[in-house]
Amino acid sequence: MSSAENDLYQEVVLEHKRAPRNFGHLPQPTHQAQGTNPSCGDRVAVELLLDGERVQDIRFSGQGCAICMASSSMMTEAVKGRDIAAAQALQQHFRAVLTGEEDPDEAPLGKLVSLAGVRQYPSRIKCALLGWHALMHAIAGQQDAGGTEESLP
Repeated sequence: MSSAENDLYQEVVLEHKRAPRNFGHLPQPTHQAQGTNPSCGDRVAVELLLDGERVQDIRFSGQGCAICMASSSMMTEAVKGRDIAAAQALQQHFRAVLTGEEDPDEAPLGKLVSLAGVRQYPSRIKCALLGWHALMHAIAGQQDAGGTEESLP
């Protein structure tokens, strides 16, 4: 990772940790799930307001490291207003970039590409994906997106 990419990664993570977007609770979520990373203690809950096949609104809450909170914050910005299929595709691309299966320059991630630097720290990939796991479980109608090491990549 170049110095400029590293600086951008650190700046984005710190900005979203300090001022997370869509943090809090929805008055009447239609779907929700939570995830826990037992290896570090990160906990994230995701609440959705689905309108048919569209994510009308999304919020997240919890506590975790800067990477977990920044990734969850950016996730909410990226999927809000999009349809479920687009959110699922975005999650697959994001995961593939972090696990080295897809080149960040080729993935349609938008601003999320700034988190590609996490792939340099394998132990932190779980942190970056926790909110995404909770989102996928919420969409699937499952309440728990964590609790064991096996449930996370």
